[in-house]
Amino acid sequence: MKSIKILMATLLLLSTFLSYADIKNVTTENITIAGSCSQCKEGIEAAAFEKNISKANWDKETKVAAITYDSKKTSLDAILKKIALAGYDNKSYLAPDDAFAKLEECCRYERASKNEMVAQKKMSGHEHGATSMETAAKAGSADADPLKPVLDAYYAVKDALVGSDGNATSAKATSLVKALKAVKMDELGSEQHMVWMKVMKDLNFDAEHIEETKDLGHQRDHFSSLSENMYKLIKSAKPSQAVYYQHCPMAKEGKGANWLSQVSTIKNPYYGAQMLNCGKTTETLK
Repeated sequence: MKSIKILMATLLLLSTFLSYADIKNVTTENITIAGSCSQCKEGIEAAAFEKNISKANWDKETKVAAITYDSKKTSLDAILKKIALAGYDNKSYLAPDDAFAKLEECCRYERASKNEMVAQKKMSGHEHGATSMETAAKAGSADADPLKPVLDAYYAVKDALVGSDGNATSAKATSLVKALKAVKMDELGSEQHMVWMKVMKDLNFDAEHIEETKDLGHQRDHFSSLSENMYKLIKSAKPSQAVYYQHCPMAKEGKGANWLSQVSTIKNPYYGAQMLNCGKTTETLK
């Protein structure tokens, strides 16, 4: 019996070690996160999880989550924002009311008011209390647009395709890949952050494929799906300057394709000089 207990303890330690071995530059912090049941545990840990980047282990009794993450790829603030967006208040962010309302009945923990959260932070010697996600979104929109470098790099790819230059398109896509990797998630507004989490992998996939080839046909295929996800991302928050969403009905063998432009004049990236002015503006984002 004793040997079985030792074996089980060894296996537990080994599994714990292996579960964190895939995360590099490891930082672990213990953070109190509101919740009430095992379903909350699943929700909190799912919100914090990103393969090879971050994970959390939340204790139902103490309400404390051990959050482990790669400090070079994300931040505690970004993780806490995702947890708040899932409906769970924490030291940095209060969950949006609609996110809290979507929680199951058993997960409806007793919420502290925003004023109480501020008071608690002051008592603990910190200047600022938890920020509501709505407030964070407003603050983010007042600052410089964190996605402007991505949009500018996207425009450069689009312009190179207008010029039907495969080499230039590949080179500009290199800058787009770098801009995507440089995005700081904690600077995004709440809605934009949610959209970013959904499209970031596809954006990187398409940008990298455009970078890796000089073939215009292949580049334009990936530019089509890249543009669809860029549209979702830019539409999720007001851009600092007008963005024109444009459509070519002839692209993709008559199925049609879209793109974003910084100018209202139609300059078709799918055909270049062959049909430079084919298309129309279907929406203006501003």
